[in-house]
Amino acid sequence: MSTHQAGLVSPNAVGAVRILFGLVWAIDAQFKWRPGFINDFASYLTGALDKQPALVRDWIHFWIDVVNVNPTAFAYLVAVAETALAIALILGLFSNLAYLGGAALAFVIWSTAEGFGGPYVAGSTDIGAAVIYVFVFALLFLTRAGLYLGLDRRLGERLGPLAFLASGRPA
Repeated sequence: MSTHQAGLVSPNAVGAVRILFGLVWAIDAQFKWRPGFINDFASYLTGALDKQPALVRDWIHFWIDVVNVNPTAFAYLVAVAETALAIALILGLFSNLAYLGGAALAFVIWSTAEGFGGPYVAGSTDIGAAVIYVFVFALLFLTRAGLYLGLDRRLGERLGPLAFLASGRPA
């Protein structure tokens, strides 16, 4: 029975989804390079404080304190991270590292700038988008998406003990 007959997605479709997800991150990354984001970075965090429970406010305040050491540097760090993530996803390059870093970045965005999707009050309609990205990264990891239409297929064989950074070797 072929993979298609079993109802499973083809490997190339998995690679295509990874590439499309990378294009989404590339579009988002280009917004991060704009002066408005760079100059107002700290305000994205303070904007999430309104009507949050104390524990969430404390978490966001922690990150505000960290970012306020040098908001411009942190804004550029986010821009560089999103750009690198987009490139890694599009090329299927060091995919496992990209999935771990992307999931961590998405969680930090969700838990700070998106305020865990809250506050949850009457009329709330969603939990924020960034948390869903964590699950997309997990799915890409589990499907070894970097092997399909990506450079990890060749890279995994050459990395030796660092092969865990890529999607591994083809089966």
